[in-house]
Amino acid sequence: MMNIRKVTLAEVGPLQQIARQTFSDTFSSVNSIENIEKYLAERLSIDALKSELQNENSEFYFAEDHDRIVGYLKINVGNAQTERQEPDALEIERIYVLKEFQGKRVGQRLYQKAVEIAGEKNARYVWLGVWEENDRAIAFYKKCGFAEFDKHIFTLGTDEQTDIMMKLQLKE
Repeated sequence: MMNIRKVTLAEVGPLQQIARQTFSDTFSSVNSIENIEKYLAERLSIDALKSELQNENSEFYFAEDHDRIVGYLKINVGNAQTERQEPDALEIERIYVLKEFQGKRVGQRLYQKAVEIAGEKNARYVWLGVWEENDRAIAFYKKCGFAEFDKHIFTLGTDEQTDIMMKLQLKE
């Protein structure tokens, strides 16, 4: 039984655990250990995650399978967006799923939750940045109707990487 629910501040520990594991699983084989460790220490520390959880313009959601956390979503609106966008936009900053649950529609369910929230918030479009070398994610978002509209630099440790920015227009 798959369940999607909002993460509370009291759950910062489990959030950190899934965030660190899924980020490492996704990027460790194609990045240096030093850069991965620097990112985990700075961006996925308890303090950093607490700060994000306390930001009224950011929300986290867990995907659970029989009470086991198997993935998570982070969305941003307003000034919490990582790039300056219009106020009626919603950013999907993170969708991560445990390796053994990839291909089981967990990412799809998290993505659908983000689009549902965008509708509730009356957003005109949803946008995100995806690493230019993450072909699987790019294909997923294109299949969902996203189109490329820009690029930006994502710094992982000391490595500057290019993210493709993609958007899904919800209304004109």
